[in-house]
Amino acid sequence: MKNLTAIALAAVLTAGVLTACSPQNAAAVSQAPAPQPTAPASSVQMVQPGQSAPASGEISGDEALAIALDNASVPEPNAYNVKVERDGDNGIPIWDIEFETEYGDYDFEVAISGGRIIGADYEVDEEWLDRLSRHGGGPLSAGQAQDIVAAKAPDASSFLIREEHSDGRLCYEGEAYGDDIKYEFELDAATGVIYDWNADLRR
Repeated sequence: MKNLTAIALAAVLTAGVLTACSPQNAAAVSQAPAPQPTAPASSVQMVQPGQSAPASGEISGDEALAIALDNASVPEPNAYNVKVERDGDNGIPIWDIEFETEYGDYDFEVAISGGRIIGADYEVDEEWLDRLSRHGGGPLSAGQAQDIVAAKAPDASSFLIREEHSDGRLCYEGEAYGDDIKYEFELDAATGVIYDWNADLRR
C-alpha cells in the first residue's frame, strides 16, 4: 500500500513539472518586456550650426527695438529708417537704436543685458502736437503729469516739475532722477504727450 501511495505522489509531481515547462507558459514568460537602459539626462544645450549660445539675460536687437518703441509710445508701423547697432556706453554693452517718424526723430540706448533703457533723446514736431492738442481734453494737473513721467521712467524717485506757457500752450517742464539716470522732459498739458524727452546715464 505504501508503494502505491509513493508512486501516485511521484506522478503528481511529474505532471506539475511538465505543466510549468509547457510551450504555452514558456511563451508567456518570453513576452515579458526586457528592461530598457535609461539614457542619462544631458546638461548640454544644443546649438544649431551658425548660432551661438545666448548669454543669460541678453536681449536681441529686435527686442531692444520693441522696448524703445514702447517707451516712446510709437507704433511699429510709424517708424522708418530704423537702425539698430551693437555699441557700448560707459563700459555697458548696448543696442544703439535710431528711428524716424512723421512727427519726430528718436534715439535710444538699451542695455544688452536686461534691456534697461540707459539713454534716450527725442523731440516731437510742434505742428503735429498742435493738431493733436485740438482733440485734447481739459488740462492735466502737475500730479497727473508726474504720474505720466513716472510710468516712462519707473526707476525715478525724485521729481521737479514746473508749470510753463509756451506759445500759448500750457505745459509742464522738469527733471526726474533715478539711481544713476537724469531725465529731462516737456509735457503738453492738453494731451499728456511728452514732446521733449532726454535720459542721460550719470557715471
